[in-house]
Amino acid sequence: MSRPAGFTFELTGGALCLDFVNTLNHRNQAGREQELLPTYAHLLAWCQQAHALPRPEVARLARLARMGARRAAAALRLALRLREALYRIFSTVAAGRAPADADLRMLNAMAAEALSRQWIVHRDRGFVWEWRQAGSDLRRPLWPVVRSAVELLTTDERRAIRECASPTCSWMFLDHSRNHSRRWCDMKVCGNRAKVRRFYRRARRTRPRRRRAHRLA
Repeated sequence: MSRPAGFTFELTGGALCLDFVNTLNHRNQAGREQELLPTYAHLLAWCQQAHALPRPEVARLARLARMGARRAAAALRLALRLREALYRIFSTVAAGRAPADADLRMLNAMAAEALSRQWIVHRDRGFVWEWRQAGSDLRRPLWPVVRSAVELLTTDERRAIRECASPTCSWMFLDHSRNHSRRWCDMKVCGNRAKVRRFYRRARRTRPRRRRAHRLA
């Protein structure tokens, strides 16, 4: 198993957990969904690019995945289930609704696992969180994602959670604009497409109708 060469991800969500949610394009559009994490190698590539894991741990997990393909596939399936549960939670929060109990149960179960792997270590005259037994569990990529989700949901930052207004996009992002009116995950992509659609709609409405020519009898 190797990292997909040249594979890059758009990390525009504003939080690690939202960038993780945004690894599926065209969500909820039958026949158009584009999975950006089709293999465990892609999951590790995302972790490396998003700085969710240090490079040595990524390499160690890649070796473990090569030796245990079934375990890696099971870890990937769990990752995708978690991603969709997080999407539903964040989507409902962005819409001002309460998330489903089943999705919260999954997040709580994953949080219990992830946070039990952390301990406080004294370092450089201060204290930091470190992951315990981090290098031998193929579910390790999910732990920082879960911690990010818990921190986002339990702070005032959750009020900035937004879902892209484009009908063909379901990406999540944090709205830190001055008047909290940002609508698009990326103005250069979804925002620009919306502007183009509005332009063509206005053009059609204002286009003069051609008169039909009457044939002489």
